[in-house]
Amino acid sequence: MTGAEWGRVGLGCGPAVNPPDPLGLLLWTLWGLLRAAPAGAQTFSLKHSEDVRVEVVRDGEAEEVATNGKQRWALSPSTTLRLTMSKASTEASTDKVTVNYYDEEGIAPIDQAGLFLTAIEISLDVDADRDGEVEKNNPKKATWTWGPEGQGAILLVNCDRDTPWLPKEDFSDNKVYSKEDLKDMSPMVLRTKGPDRLPAGYEMVLYIAMGDSDKVGVFYVENPFFGQRYVHILGRQKLYHVVKYTGGSAELLFFVEGLRFPDESFSGLVSIHVSLLEYMAEGIPLTPIFTDTVTFRIAPWIMTPNILPPVSVFVCCMKDNYLFLKEVKNLVEKTNCELKVCFQYMNRGDRWIQDEIEFGYIEAPHKGFPVVLDSPRDGNLKDFPVKQLLGPDFGYVTREPLFESVTSLDSCGNLEVSPPVVANGKEYPLGRILIGGNLPGSGGRRMTKVVRVGDFLQAQQVQAPVELYSDWLTVGHVDEFMTFIPVPGTKEFRLLMASTSACYKLFREKQKEGHGEAIMFKGLGGMSSKRITINKILSNENLVQENLYFQRCLDWNRDILKKELGLTEQDIIDLPALFKMDEDRQARAFFPNMVNMIVLDKDLGIPKPFGPQVEEECCLETQVRALLEPLGVTCTFIDDISAYHKFLGEVHCGTNVHRKPFAFKWWHMVP
Repeated sequence: MTGAEWGRVGLGCGPAVNPPDPLGLLLWTLWGLLRAAPAGAQTFSLKHSEDVRVEVVRDGEAEEVATNGKQRWALSPSTTLRLTMSKASTEASTDKVTVNYYDEEGIAPIDQAGLFLTAIEISLDVDADRDGEVEKNNPKKATWTWGPEGQGAILLVNCDRDTPWLPKEDFSDNKVYSKEDLKDMSPMVLRTKGPDRLPAGYEMVLYIAMGDSDKVGVFYVENPFFGQRYVHILGRQKLYHVVKYTGGSAELLFFVEGLRFPDESFSGLVSIHVSLLEYMAEGIPLTPIFTDTVTFRIAPWIMTPNILPPVSVFVCCMKDNYLFLKEVKNLVEKTNCELKVCFQYMNRGDRWIQDEIEFGYIEAPHKGFPVVLDSPRDGNLKDFPVKQLLGPDFGYVTREPLFESVTSLDSCGNLEVSPPVVANGKEYPLGRILIGGNLPGSGGRRMTKVVRVGDFLQAQQVQAPVELYSDWLTVGHVDEFMTFIPVPGTKEFRLLMASTSACYKLFREKQKEGHGEAIMFKGLGGMSSKRITINKILSNENLVQENLYFQRCLDWNRDILKKELGLTEQDIIDLPALFKMDEDRQARAFFPNMVNMIVLDKDLGIPKPFGPQVEEECCLETQVRALLEPLGVTCTFIDDISAYHKFLGEVHCGTNVHRKPFAFKWWHMVP
């Protein structure tokens, strides 16, 4: 390049910064001094405008240039100039740098070269510090870190339905019908500052990677003062969008929605970029001369444990459960939550509402809302979550296996979550998800991989799943042998476990006290006519042996729970239970399984066991009250024997609870 060629416009750009920061405003610009030097030039000097900073870089060492032009430097192949500007230009080409070349005598310049400069601030901004506001040019906005000091923006999957006439979730199309829909999205601001127009040959582009196109969508508000129209500009088939440069100081507001929850093939991180592109020559693609990037993490789906306050209790209305429904209603009236009944036109004879759905939530700094997980079980309740729950600020997610067959273990009764725990030196402030499977290497039933540890649940990262052994049960759900209850007035909780050894111990004690002929199932017609007494149960050797085996299965799970949740024996309470073996050598409850209860703060709705009557009181109920009520909870025993127990389920299986979210913010934890 000769001196005569140094007249073209040079365009610098960079992230917006808060004055008085003098650096970082513009991309470094390098000049090859030797290419522009005339023949015979040995040294050079520099002059520059006040808002331009120039450094001479020789062999990696930088020296700042004064504005007076008196300094001289020798020309060498390794010498370059590095330029920045302290503020954006108000007009194009108003700042410049002049280079004077000297021969060996160095008395007067033998030639001169100059570069005219235009500086533009460009900053793509998000709420990277997670305070609910989009700050200007956070230095950590392109990365994402966990913890209370972590940085990085958060994105909600737009999985609710703010528009009543839409058949599916809001993210299912590329349209926005209301401002309520925008509130579910995360704001993103493109801030620019510079002259009224870009120099010829330049344009600004927003874009995403091909791999992110099914994970994120971006909308822009057109005509904000005249009938707003929300235009879909990025996501799915749209990978880039040319941004109109408006000149002066400008802030363009965009809205970003998540389209997909993390899973085995998606970490949850998505990035959006803005680049300033430069025209080189006809037929040559535009070249990026500056790029700014922001990164979002998709908010995970979070399950809510029993210790959290209830909001609503759901139960199905059946032809045969009127009395059960009445007792549940009486229990709910003691609490501050609402009873919601799924009537027969919707449940179509499917009473197992616990198995169909699991309640959870998603949350970002600007907003959060409940999200129901729909199991792949798809019984006759399969339409209930979409038709009755999905709506404004109530989201929906499901996972359907493509190749695996669905079993009973894919029901949400086989999906529980612990309260917050500390185990093996690690904190789990949102608890740990518990799912039931088979013994290692046994080849039995497991939850499908699409839901299980390998995919959806594990990928959320915030409630590290633990797989228990539930395949020894006929139905095979973890809620058949364990649950958690709060200790009112404290942050403590107890793990309740079904225990056959506790039942035999209690029955032997009653036998020694002279109550061996106490009758079970008294007043239940056909069941009581068999005259099942404590003596008969204790003398039934087959039943004894079966329950010794079942207790070993329970103990296997007990050891896992103690290790993975950091529990001690003092944290566990054994509730008496008995099982009998079916034709497949799996267990089903001998009497209503009391651990399968509904927990509503301090009020527990427990299956009425119809145990042996000792002094006109059920000794099983008496034992459970003695174990639990000193903690400050209230035990209400609900008759579910004809409407649920005989169909291999209990109170928990026939109810479901939507609970308040954790106060703890998930992004403050470290997975």
